[in-house]
Amino acid sequence: LPSFFIKLLTREGDTVYDPFSGRGTTVIEAGILGRKIVSNDINPLSKILTMPRFFVPELTDVEARLEDIPHDKNAKADIDISMFYHPKTEAELVSLRDYLKGRNLEGKEDFLDSWIRMVATNRLTGHSPFSVYTLPPNQAVSPERQIKINAKRNQKPEYRDTKKLILKKTKSLLRNLREKEIKNLYDAGKDSLFLTKDARNTSEIPDESITLTVTSPPFLDIVQYDNDNWLRCWFNDIDAQEIAKNITMSRTIEEWSDVMEDVFLELYRVTKKGGWVAFEVGEVRRGKIMLDEIVVPLGIKAGFNCVGILVNLQEFTKTSNIWGIKNNKVGTNTNRIVLFNKTT
Repeated sequence: LPSFFIKLLTREGDTVYDPFSGRGTTVIEAGILGRKIVSNDINPLSKILTMPRFFVPELTDVEARLEDIPHDKNAKADIDISMFYHPKTEAELVSLRDYLKGRNLEGKEDFLDSWIRMVATNRLTGHSPFSVYTLPPNQAVSPERQIKINAKRNQKPEYRDTKKLILKKTKSLLRNLREKEIKNLYDAGKDSLFLTKDARNTSEIPDESITLTVTSPPFLDIVQYDNDNWLRCWFNDIDAQEIAKNITMSRTIEEWSDVMEDVFLELYRVTKKGGWVAFEVGEVRRGKIMLDEIVVPLGIKAGFNCVGILVNLQEFTKTSNIWGIKNNKVGTNTNRIVLFNKTT
């Protein structure tokens, strides 16, 4: 979806923004396509997972750096993660965590360290992970829940070579990148602005500087960010509960609307005349509430012109059934992108 709107509504050199950047899909795609980028997310994990991908390393350099990282074979985590990792894997992860923490505190973390941090953070659980089989693929379940999964599957964590898995994922990320795309990413990265702010207050972004915003905000209180990301926060020495206090987790449509009203006022300020906002939402409360119907008047009130709503009907894989989603019945079954234009 970001690629579609970036190609349709911008040219090379234009600036693309995402105020709720998450894993950085919008800004990474914009960088690959030769656009300038501004990324914001109140969760610092977003910057950790996104910024390193603008500075693409050589595989041999990553391999050499991994070999240089000290390894304490007796290292143990300060929390119990034995239900996820084999003791040898845990020792490798703790050694890597301690190394990265030290480099960061000393102000010595460079682009290779940041790349390794990004890949390791992504590999903590999920596909080809350091952990034993766990669900869901992109978030961390609680230790208690993982113990039940292990018992149900009659499994225990096996040793996973963290360095080999980091190199394997690095190779995968580099495989399809062309030299022009690597240069585009680097150029976008060196001129980029990465913020960790409330999307309602981004004073660092100049007035009328953004050509296109493509974003998807939190959908009320559907996703529990601190619960889903506790393991990633631990690895990066981040207080997950403190982050959760700042993330918009509105219980009611009224609360969510109040927040988004201020977000749209800020988007109007930073958007160029003739610029665009593609604002992706979905249906919530078992399909009873279509958030696009809430978003349209908020954007118009801020000063935008609503050009239309693009509805993308989705078909889900069996993974979605973890969340109780049935195709076209319950859950968020559609992407609903409201397209706004700033005409004055």
